[in-house]
Amino acid sequence: MAFSVSAALLDAMVLAVVGKEETYGYKITQELCETVQVSESTLYPVLRRLQKSGCLETYDKAFQGRNRRYYRITEQGGEMLDSYRSEWREYSAGISRILNDKGDNVNGQI
Repeated sequence: MAFSVSAALLDAMVLAVVGKEETYGYKITQELCETVQVSESTLYPVLRRLQKSGCLETYDKAFQGRNRRYYRITEQGGEMLDSYRSEWREYSAGISRILNDKGDNVNGQI
């Protein structure tokens, strides 16, 4: 992909994934990888940051004899996600206007 993902956009995407269902880190990575390239080593600092800021909380659940850490969105995280979604609508609409404007400019000529 030619476009890089900013920290704020990654935060928004993680909150959106966790906002749909309580889930664990590897599954979050897999869902994000369907759209953008992100590794687990990139994701876990994001999860810790969102947890530290009060947007996510964790709990452990036994899975095949081991504990798996699950993440759930908090009320504060839901509010942050709503804010990100609002900002994204404005931002993406502006970018779309620019990229999709066919205008009269062909090959840089006016």
